[in-house]
Amino acid sequence: MTPNDKKWEQLLTPAIAREKLISASMYITAFELLKDSIIDRVRSFYADSFDQNGPIVGPEYQAKVLSRSKSVLYASLNWLLENDAINKQDIQLFESIKATRNSIAHGLHTLVIGDADFKHIERFQELVALLRKIEVWWVVSFEIPTNPDFDGQEIDESGIVPGPVLMLQMMLEVVSGNEEFLNHYRQARPCAKNDD
Repeated sequence: MTPNDKKWEQLLTPAIAREKLISASMYITAFELLKDSIIDRVRSFYADSFDQNGPIVGPEYQAKVLSRSKSVLYASLNWLLENDAINKQDIQLFESIKATRNSIAHGLHTLVIGDADFKHIERFQELVALLRKIEVWWVVSFEIPTNPDFDGQEIDESGIVPGPVLMLQMMLEVVSGNEEFLNHYRQARPCAKNDD
């Protein structure tokens, strides 16, 4: 079998093509969750109020965050770095994660036909770990200290599963064919049968 034959074989094998497309889409989705976490958490921190579109920020956000960079993403990363939520190695890791995302987004066809391997499956765990680190920092630094329900309690950070990480875990279960979440959802909705 020639290399060209092998490419066609991979492209035309549904299970292989599906696996490649799902893994690529999961990576891109996870990256978007990471990016949203970086930007939205900082923006919400400086919110003066909220409306149907989300947080309404004032001049303090401009002065303390947006003034750091023309990019809201990099301004937010810089703010997180300055506030010890992340370190310089995390910034370098983010750059690698982002480069992989861009390679997938712009070269998906080469992944599907077997011309490229972006190592996104290996990098996925690094992406989730960085997302979890940032989200846990917010929970431990701001949400728990301002919630009287946690007064005097010792918090085990390893037991914290932030919402975006939970969302990714659920998505991975669903794309693997697990219908448990769907069944729970249907059972929790008493009028689900009337929605059809």
